[in-house]
Order: sequence, then structure tokens, then C-alpha cells
Amino acid sequence: MNHPNNQTSTFELIYIIVNFGLGSKVLKLAKKNGIKGGTVVIGKGTVKHDLLNFFSLYDKRKEIVMIGSDSVTANIVIDKVYKHFKMNKPNHGIIFTIKMNQVVGSSQYQKPVKPIKRSEKNMEYQVIVTIVNRGSAQDVIEVANEAGSRGGTIIKARGSGTHETSKIFNMEIEPEKEMVMILSRKDITDKIVENIRVKLELDKPGKGILFIQDVHQAYGIYEEKTKEA
Repeated sequence: MNHPNNQTSTFELIYIIVNFGLGSKVLKLAKKNGIKGGTVVIGKGTVKHDLLNFFSLYDKRKEIVMIGSDSVTANIVIDKVYKHFKMNKPNHGIIFTIKMNQVVGSSQYQKPVKPIKRSEKNMEYQVIVTIVNRGSAQDVIEVANEAGSRGGTIIKARGSGTHETSKIFNMEIEPEKEMVMILSRKDITDKIVENIRVKLELDKPGKGILFIQDVHQAYGIYEEKTKEA
């Protein structure tokens, strides 16, 4: 039997962000190409002043498809999805992957495999994930924009921390949370993170949590500026 650490070195989590209504189609195509399942969540996209299509998202609902896969299958699925949904064009979606350090309970991944190279150049990106109380997500986007971010995705969530519940008629009510995902170039990540940390007062208890993940591969990102109307 192979050691778990060896197995997970080539396991990836694929994020595919598309317009609302396309998530199930993406998942169907992925299943035809070796994926056994995935998760689709709803998000809201934002882009700073609509000048840059950095995250290929606008102020409308989006679907985020999350798929765990070995690297070889991931390569195949990404290529099929990228071409089928024409992600070489602006505003048609975005794909990025994150290497997984440990996978438990997956029957899909049986043994380590050697990843194959993708044709598109890997760019140096990180994902900044900030979880804040309901109503603060837009503030996260705004202060991130001040530091050079060009957009992100807001996802509704729910907290269950021991100090985050209130009681009504003896019933514990878990407050809603908002999760903000920002795809950032590594050279400006620190600036964005510091701006969010200071202006959202994340050092204070109950204000929020922020963490960063390295992106393995990124596709469908456009940073070309468009002329102002």
C-alpha cells in the first residue's frame, strides 16, 4: 500500500467559476471525463469599476464548481471544460487549482501518478479567503481593491463558533457569514492582506478570519485594460 503522503502529492482541488446555471453542465462534462462527483455553490461576482476582467466576474450570480481529482484526470477535465465553455474569451469563466496536502475518504484517487504538462503558462497567483460577518463582504472587496485587487467572489456561509451564537427563546441562532475569495498575484498579496487585516480589524475577536492558498494553475484570467466609455 502506498503511503498517504505520497498519494496526495498529486491530488488537486479544481475550482471552476462560471455564470449562474452552468455549474451542473460543467459537472456533467467533468463526469464524462473521469470525475466521480463535485460540489456546486452559489456566489456573487464583483469586478472593480468593470475596467479589468481580472476575475472574469461581474455583479451577478456565479456558480463555483469544486472538484477533487488526481493531476492526470484534472488535466483532462480542465482541457475539456476550458475548450467547451470557451474560457479563452473574456467573461466565459475561470479555472484554478490548488494542490491538496491530505485527502481522506476518497475512493477516486488510488495511486500516485506523474502529472502531465498543460499548454497554458502557469502564473503566480494566490487565493485570499476572508470569512466575515454578514454585511462586511463588500467592505472586504473595497479595501482589497484599494490595495490593487481587481475583483472577487462573495459566498454566503454560516458560522458556528462558540462565541458567535445568540439565544432567542432558548434557541441558539447561528449568525450568517460571508466568505470572500480573491484571486491575487503573489506580488500584491501581502498588500491586499494587510489592508483587509487593518481596515476590517481582523485582529479583534469575532471580526473575521483570513487565510491564503497557493494556486497551482490558473486559466481564463484577463488583465487587459479596456478603454473608459
